[in-house]
Formats: sequence, C-alpha cells, structure tokens
Amino acid sequence: MSGTGEMFGSVLMDLRRRTLVAAGPAALAVPSIARAQGAWPERPIRLIVPWPPGGSTDTVARILQPRLGEVLGRPVIIENRGGASGAIGAAEAARAAPDGYTWMLAYDNEATNQTVMRLNYRALEAFVPVSLVATGPLALVAHQSTPYRSFNDVMEAAKRAPDTINYATSGVGGLAHVATTLLQQRGGFRMVHVPYRGGGPAVQDAVAGHVPLFMSNVVIISQHIRAGLLRPLGVTTKEESRHVPGVRSFAQQGFTDFEAPTWWMMMGRVGTPEPIVERMRAAVRQVAQEPDVKAKIEEQGADVVASDGAAATRFFTNEVERWGAVIRGADIRADS
Repeated sequence: MSGTGEMFGSVLMDLRRRTLVAAGPAALAVPSIARAQGAWPERPIRLIVPWPPGGSTDTVARILQPRLGEVLGRPVIIENRGGASGAIGAAEAARAAPDGYTWMLAYDNEATNQTVMRLNYRALEAFVPVSLVATGPLALVAHQSTPYRSFNDVMEAAKRAPDTINYATSGVGGLAHVATTLLQQRGGFRMVHVPYRGGGPAVQDAVAGHVPLFMSNVVIISQHIRAGLLRPLGVTTKEESRHVPGVRSFAQQGFTDFEAPTWWMMMGRVGTPEPIVERMRAAVRQVAQEPDVKAKIEEQGADVVASDGAAATRFFTNEVERWGAVIRGADIRADS
C-alpha cells in the first residue's frame, strides 16, 4: 500500500497546487464563457446523484445546487438514483444525451465500481471529469454502546472471534468497503461486511446501534460524532484530520502509509460540446470556492479542491488503477 499511498499524495498535492494557481481566472471566466456559448442552458439542468437522499453525495450536491443554478441562470434539479453502490444512477447518466442537460456528482465508488462490477458502461468512455469538487477522510466509528474504545480493541475482538463483528458501509465495493478489507488483510483479522444502499440508510442504522461499526466519510457522521453517539476509532488520511480532531490515522496506528481519502467529482457526458463543459466547469469551480459554499462543505468534514478538468481526469484514472489493483488482489466482488 505504500506505493499507492505515495502516488495518491503526489497526485493530490499536484492537483491542489494547480487549483490554487487557476482559481482566480476560472471564476472570472464564467461570464465570458457564457457569452461565447450563447443560448445554453435554455431549460433546467438535471444533476444525477447516484445515491439516496441523506448521504454525503446528496449533501454536497444540495450545498452546491442553489448557487450553481444562479450562476448558470437555470434551475439545477437534483435527481436521486440510488442502488448498486452508485451504479444504477451512473448507468442512467451514461445513457443521457450529451447535450449539457444531464450531469452527475460522482462519489468514490465510481472508481472502484469499474473493477468490482460488470457494468454496461466504462466511466472514461461515458463521462468527462469536470472537476474534483472535494476530498475528505473516511472514519471508522463505533456506536457509543459498544465496548470498542480504540481500533486495537476491534482488532483484538475480531481475532478472538473471526467473522462475528459487523461493520456497515454505503455499499459493496466502495472505497469504504475496499479500504476496510485492506485493513483486515494487513491486520490479520476478519469482520462481516454489511452493505447498505447508500450512506443515508447506513448512518441511520449506525446511530440507532443496529450495526456496531460503520466505515464512512465524515460528511454524514460528523454531527453524530460531536453528539457522542458515534465514537471515531481511526481515519484514512495519512495524518490526523482537522475534521476529526484527536483521532489518529490508521497509518499512525501501525498501518504504514495507509491512505484512502474519499472524494466527490462532477462529471458530464462524453460528447457534450466543449464550450458547455467549460462553462459548467467554470461554474462549479467558482461556486465551490465561494466563501459561504466552501464553508458549508468544509463544516461537513470535507476539503474543497475545485480542480480543473485535466487534474480531475488524472485523479480519477489514478483511483481506478490503484484501487483496481487492491480489489483484484483481495478478490473483492459485487457479492462480497
């Protein structure tokens, strides 16, 4: 994992550097791009969120939605299409006409699904990465009623009684599932995966104590951590995260170079006219970096990136390749 962790860090550092350099011109470009493109958009824009309401992708989309509609001059309508770890919504987006009226806010599962599932589309043939909107830590949390006070407690219990401790994620083959599988392999313990149809339903059961452990992005669990209902045991960033203060990373707990941050990316259909893609890209980057919007996203437990298109494409390609290798090595399949 050390190689993949170092590669991720290098890609993300380069991405952030390029974003900082380009941030000013991107925001200023919106009016000129609008004039160049002319009539688009002439009607409301559909934004597919391939997850149920209440999850992190839905949360990020609804933070962006009002200002994105104002900047583009037409309403942005969010359409939740949950199921199959994001694959049902993504397949719907892949069937859309490349006319600039259907976009998708993708979650990290979009990269892992390319290896885990047999899909009727290939992401980089169906979609053009518009902008990497944000990244953030995954955190393993335990319900307050459990005896687990540390990640070491979980490992010891799982070693004493393999395949008896349940942990939830937002779906099969997603980054949370793959990352937890890798932790189990490296730590020599086994737990039982309980996949849900999205983060919204999963967090409801985690807070209710129906499942003892939950590996999730911080966006949908931060309020429950602050309330003391969920106890964080580790984060997947290389170092401690400011979004979960005082909680050590797994890399700091003996899993050298372990790193698996989550992410959210705006994508459009391949074949969409480039001026339209550029206008959407400029609008997304402008809105994500506006102080009010940025603060709302970062308050949830994510870090705004708002990358350009080339950086988003490099990042997504790297995610498919590095996690694909882990998935194949661990023999993770859609029914695992």
